[in-house]
Amino acid sequence: MNKVRTQLMLCGGTGCHASGTRDFQTTLQKELDRQGLTEEIKIIETGCNGFCAVGPVMLVQPEGIFYQKLKAKDVAHLVEEHFLKGRPVKKLFYVEPASKETIPSMEQIPFFANQMFWVMRNKGVIDPELIDEYIARDGYFGAAKALQEMTPEQIIEEVKTSGLRGRGGAGFPTGLKWEFARKSPAEMKYVLCNADEGDPGAFMDRSVLEADPHAVLEGMIIAARAIDARQGVIYARTEYPLAIRRLGIAIKQAREYGLLGEDILGTGFDFDIDIYQGAGAFVCGEETALMRSIEGKRGMPRPRPPFPAHQGLWEKPTVLNNVETLACIAQIISNGGKWYASVGTESSKGTKVFALSGDVNNIGLVEVPMGTTLRTIIYDIGGGVPGKKKFKAVQLGGPSGGCVPEQHLDTPVDYEAIAKVGAIMGSGGAIVMDENTCMVDMARFFMDFVQDESCGKCTPCREGTRRLLQLLEKLCEGKGEPGDIEIMEALSGTIKDTALCGLGQTGPNPVLSTLRYFREEYEAHIHEKRCPAKRCVELLRFEVEPDICTKCGLCFRSCPADAIIWKKKEVAFIEKEKCIKCMTCFEKCRFDAIF
Repeated sequence: MNKVRTQLMLCGGTGCHASGTRDFQTTLQKELDRQGLTEEIKIIETGCNGFCAVGPVMLVQPEGIFYQKLKAKDVAHLVEEHFLKGRPVKKLFYVEPASKETIPSMEQIPFFANQMFWVMRNKGVIDPELIDEYIARDGYFGAAKALQEMTPEQIIEEVKTSGLRGRGGAGFPTGLKWEFARKSPAEMKYVLCNADEGDPGAFMDRSVLEADPHAVLEGMIIAARAIDARQGVIYARTEYPLAIRRLGIAIKQAREYGLLGEDILGTGFDFDIDIYQGAGAFVCGEETALMRSIEGKRGMPRPRPPFPAHQGLWEKPTVLNNVETLACIAQIISNGGKWYASVGTESSKGTKVFALSGDVNNIGLVEVPMGTTLRTIIYDIGGGVPGKKKFKAVQLGGPSGGCVPEQHLDTPVDYEAIAKVGAIMGSGGAIVMDENTCMVDMARFFMDFVQDESCGKCTPCREGTRRLLQLLEKLCEGKGEPGDIEIMEALSGTIKDTALCGLGQTGPNPVLSTLRYFREEYEAHIHEKRCPAKRCVELLRFEVEPDICTKCGLCFRSCPADAIIWKKKEVAFIEKEKCIKCMTCFEKCRFDAIF
């Protein structure tokens, strides 16, 4: 007889693992054993819960108590008070920063309350390594319906009705892509899942795979039925060991249950899935480069047409969708395309998952209906910018995206609306920047990434991005000259028009978007040899303001280069010759006396 009365849903995503979940779990299990509670209380390691800023987190069911920032040292008190005496531990509750109110329930925390969980409906509430728990939440019902009750044409029509567009960045209609592949005659076809998430600040796909791997497998089964494919491949970067391990477990379990392999559910339909580990090349996120990589060749894009729907992997018709897109499919089939299309905007349906990071209080995964404004995401869900600093911009779409400044924060999350303000939806990375961010240096950072990740196949991307990076480095070093801005604009236009693949075509976006909204910062770097954000070290010199200095000596004790002269009850002085411009004194001074 099952005596379990309490389930502890402990976040076991990569983020929480890095924050100490494993130590907490080990200590908690030992304490439960010691107190004789093992048969009554069960620890379940889930996937990513989403609220990364307060991890490790744990949801106590069926009470619905949400604990945050857990540490091994909290275990004895937690078990004694909550699980023996029935008194939840308030000091481990979430505290709302504005009101200082403690909130015990996950649903009442603004970070969760303002979201709509469709793609992430199972995150934090099931064990991702047990197929039965996925099935208990209507898992594989969509695949069963697609295989047993629908024709391939009906499946495609339902996906078209939903209005689902590819969540990998381009936003191409999913149903239309499937239709093209369906109509391509061939004895062998393929369904691929793009899990090669390489954008800085992006962790959406990884978290979905860690928390709900069967949702992706089910989406691939339905896609395979729609286009009559017999083989699927999940292309996951090798830097995602936990996601790959859980995918492997999920595939094995699905085979054992007759959901993969031959004669699935007795329908006569055969389909199986393998995992291919990519070596971490950003360009392999581009569909044709990804296919070349699977074939054992160097991951480099090829010209299109022919498009993959006609000639893809091994020159056979191929459908490729990313993790988030495939995770939507089963619910669309189960609930209907009209259900999915009931949420969102005229041209962008359903929900979108964002990885919210950077200068924002509530770092984590955010899922919102299409049409939600960026302001809602950053302030109502993200909790705004920390340290009472001002918001400056948010970078959308990764290194190939663009920045959106404060005046456009009311832009809705919509493919066309985002493009109008100079960014792209991308796969969903959203990096928030505060007033201390230098937009020239930010553009340099992303251009350095793009240039380093260029496969080198086409000249515009290989040489053009390198030249853009050189110009940006020149500005950050205080060596900019009049005319550099115009050269960057002209070069960016040429790259966009002539590069072979999406990486090169969107590569100049960080430069163009920052020039569009923050041109004055570029001009200050060139004409005044000044960095308004005080981040470009070569343009800075450090001085102590005598009237503000409290003579505490903290800067003297913190300086790694011994460049500060100070004696008790005297104002500090910085020796310019010794100063290495590390900014330690600037950051350590509590009285803003360092200029």
